[in-house]
Amino acid sequence: MRSIRLGVNIDHVATVRNARGENYPSPLRAALLCEKYGANSVTIHLREDRRHIRDFDLKVIKKKLKIPLNLEIAPVKHMVKISLKYKPDYVCIVPEKRREITTEGGLNLKRNFKQISKIVKILNKNRIRTSLFINPTIKDVKISKDLNVNCIELHTGRLSNLIKKKRKFKNELTKIKNSSKYADKIGLEVHAGHGMDYKTTKILSKINEIKEFNIGHFIIGESIFDGLKNVIKKIKKKLK
Repeated sequence: MRSIRLGVNIDHVATVRNARGENYPSPLRAALLCEKYGANSVTIHLREDRRHIRDFDLKVIKKKLKIPLNLEIAPVKHMVKISLKYKPDYVCIVPEKRREITTEGGLNLKRNFKQISKIVKILNKNRIRTSLFINPTIKDVKISKDLNVNCIELHTGRLSNLIKKKRKFKNELTKIKNSSKYADKIGLEVHAGHGMDYKTTKILSKINEIKEFNIGHFIIGESIFDGLKNVIKKIKKKLK
């Protein structure tokens, strides 16, 4: 039976903590509970402005977590240095704008090719699994292959928004299907993430080429009402 991995992004546990300037709720505790409840990995995004996850969170989570840690970073030198210092199992390079509320789209690979290429080379040399957060286009998949990454993560935000607004989503879903098939064909492992809930997870789980889903905001938000254990269990059920 096909097994799809689930990565849980716990950034917004830190968002709640930081709202009061205190130490609660604990991102470390959230990470360990995700591990206990069946997540295959934990994702954290260390933003340059430290709006949620902070360096100390990265340090203690990497030390205590037994399942893989996926660190999302902007393609900048000092973030690479931090990655090499703490050695997460995975690094996903993502675009980052100071004023955005959340990641608005995939990387501009053409404009940032040289910069990303240098970063990927360093991470690969240090045996850290590399991934790029990209828009679901054949063009970006091709460039990702040229950049010599291990994986791509397709931005599913547009599809998720269309589904939530009950608008036609067939064209966007086709883009994700075609990008996934092509990436798999040329030897890139395919992941998906952004904006997913139960419904979008179930729809996207039917794409055989997608091996890993990274879901954060919905899982953390829904856990307020249904508990982290139940939400992870229900998401994993949708992935089967």
